[in-house]
Amino acid sequence: MDISGHLAVLRRYALVLTREPERAEDLVQEAALRALEGGHTWRDGHDLRKWLLAIVHNTHVSRCRRQRTEREAEATLTLQSAGTQAPNQADRVTLGETMNALMGLPEDQRAVLMLVAIDGMSYRDAAECLGIPMGTLMSRLGRARAALRAAADQTPVSHLRLVR
Repeated sequence: MDISGHLAVLRRYALVLTREPERAEDLVQEAALRALEGGHTWRDGHDLRKWLLAIVHNTHVSRCRRQRTEREAEATLTLQSAGTQAPNQADRVTLGETMNALMGLPEDQRAVLMLVAIDGMSYRDAAECLGIPMGTLMSRLGRARAALRAAADQTPVSHLRLVR
C-alpha cells in the first residue's frame, strides 16, 4: 500500500478542515501513521484515496472531541489577504474573498464542498468518506454553495467614474 501519491489530496483536505497549514500537516502525519498502523483494515480493490480521506476526517473529528475547541485560524488568512492590492489584480482579490467565505463556512459544509467541488469526488464517495447519508451530504453541499453565493453577492463592487 503506497500512500505517497495521495499526500497532496490529504494535505488539501486537512487544510480545509483545520484552516492552518501547520495543524493540517500534523493532521496528515497523524492520519498517515494511523493508515500505516491499520493497513490490515484496507481491502484490496477498494479506493485507497477514499479510505485515506476517511482516516483524515476521523482523525480530525477525534482531535476536535479531545480539544473541545478549535484554535483561531482565520488570522493567518486575514494576514495574507490584508496587503494592498493593485486595481488590476481583481482576480486575486476575488480569489481571496472566495477563500475567506469558504473558510467562514461551518466545518461540515467546508468538508463536503472540498471533497465534491474541489477534489471532484462523487456524491456517493464523499458521503461514504464522511460517514453520512447521501441526503445529508447534498443538504450540506447546497447550504455551502448558497452561503458562498450570498457572500459573493454581498461583496462590494467597485464602480468606475468617467472623469471629463
